[in-house]
Amino acid sequence: MYFALKQIHMGCVAATLALFLLRGAWMFSGSRLLEARFARIVPHIIDTILLVSAIALTLVIRQYPFVQGWLTAKVLGLVIYIVLGTIALKRGRTQFQRGAAFFAALAVFFWIFMTARYHAPWLLAT
Repeated sequence: MYFALKQIHMGCVAATLALFLLRGAWMFSGSRLLEARFARIVPHIIDTILLVSAIALTLVIRQYPFVQGWLTAKVLGLVIYIVLGTIALKRGRTQFQRGAAFFAALAVFFWIFMTARYHAPWLLAT
């Protein structure tokens, strides 16, 4: 069960990153594809599966946010990533704001990944 959930979760992480990079490229190039139905629906489906698999993993490994520091950090990082991603792809008023939010979101994504990988939110405890 654990291995299957982890594979689903990691696959969705990869798909989420790939789609975010693709939508970011469309944003930078001014492509109308960013407004396409695919670009508006598929990321939400993948992110829902990602979230459900994350919740299932916490139950299987019996480690929970607000109990385990690294999981708390991941949840808080996820909130920051969502806010930055929304600014980058929808809400940013200028191209500079969108670009800055896009690269900040990528940095947060990488930080979330490293926190999950090493179970250490500050990467100093490894």
